Amino acid sequence: MAIQISPSILSADFAHLAQEAAAVADSADWLHVDVMDNHFVPNLTLGLPIVESLHKAAALPLDCHLMIEDPDRWAPAYAEAGAGSVTIHAEAAKSPVRTLREIRRLGARAGLALNPATPVEPYADLFGELDMLLVMSVDPGFGGQKFLDVVLPKIRRARQLIRSTDAAVWLQVDGGVSAETIERCAEAGADVFVAGSAVYGQEDPAAAVDALRAQAERAAG
Repeated sequence: MAIQISPSILSADFAHLAQEAAAVADSADWLHVDVMDNHFVPNLTLGLPIVESLHKAAALPLDCHLMIEDPDRWAPAYAEAGAGSVTIHAEAAKSPVRTLREIRRLGARAGLALNPATPVEPYADLFGELDMLLVMSVDPGFGGQKFLDVVLPKIRRARQLIRSTDAAVWLQVDGGVSAETIERCAEAGADVFVAGSAVYGQEDPAAAVDALRAQAERAAG
């Protein structure tokens, strides 16, 4: 699996999202969209209308991460809005298998996210329903948080479980990913990296994506 970088627009300039998306269009693989509802997490960001508009304006496929209550109800709409990938939280979904299958039926990749304190082992039997497993390396809700090293063993276990099941599942890490942390994540087995301020907080976002990719590729061997 090739290394992929998904810059998070949570750290971008919301007044110029089309330009911010264009700034990484030739270097990144995805554009990460953090959807928060101020219920599942204590923050309110953006929703379906912005995703629909961004889908029309952005060259990159949208990687929508739903940090919301009742993702079973809302996730299919994000796939219909044009998202290339829709990730729901295990802690919020009441019918994850049905929802993941519906996301796939609508043409998007289906992802399952786990908070730092949520173990990966209980969800191994669902890997056949997933295209991506997202391991959160901060408690979700806000950008710019410090990476939690305690998740590194979980990333390793997740990679081992994915290999043992022969599932074609990408392993994404989100939270505090930077030049200082991406190599540890890649060594642990992650192959898709969400980076917010490490990209959009830099003078040249495209160059920052290239540098992060190079670091992860070296660490992954």
